[in-house]
Amino acid sequence: MLNPDFLSPFLTTTGLVAIAEIGDKTQLLSLLLAARFRQPLPILGAILCATVANHLLAAALGVWVEGLVEPKVLRWALAASFLAMAAWTLIPDKLDEDDAPKTRNGVFVTTLVAFFLAEIGDKTQLATTALAARFDSVFLITAASTLGLLLANAPVVVLGNRVVAHLPLKPIRFIAALAFAMLGLVVLLGG
Repeated sequence: MLNPDFLSPFLTTTGLVAIAEIGDKTQLLSLLLAARFRQPLPILGAILCATVANHLLAAALGVWVEGLVEPKVLRWALAASFLAMAAWTLIPDKLDEDDAPKTRNGVFVTTLVAFFLAEIGDKTQLATTALAARFDSVFLITAASTLGLLLANAPVVVLGNRVVAHLPLKPIRFIAALAFAMLGLVVLLGG
């Protein structure tokens, strides 16, 4: 039987990141990469590598901060960050012309670099930092946030516009915002 101390943080992180990623800038980047290169395996491999590296750093930062800050201050900071994420999630992302990946180094390297850079400061990276601080686990949260990101991006890379065109983005953003807000309130209330 699975340990609930493992299962709850893993499922919470996976679900939050997967929902928050829908309609996110990096998901739009995945769509652009899939349309440009039409090579799903190297794109997915590069997204996996970029996400693991990026979220490992984010989770390590979260656990490090958790060790430095008093529990009461950390609770308030985490609650505020989850509530801010809730508000941020309601704002639709757009992919700028400057964000379009360059293709000098092949599909894998181009995707790896573009995705890693696009994820810096992104809401899923910041969520990973906050969740790692909340659950005090670098590897568990990195694995869960990476899985959540891949759950949202893999269908886009494989199926492209056929999937994204039919997603109800407004309700999905609202659900993600509600989930972040609820997590913020749980943390604020000491849960």
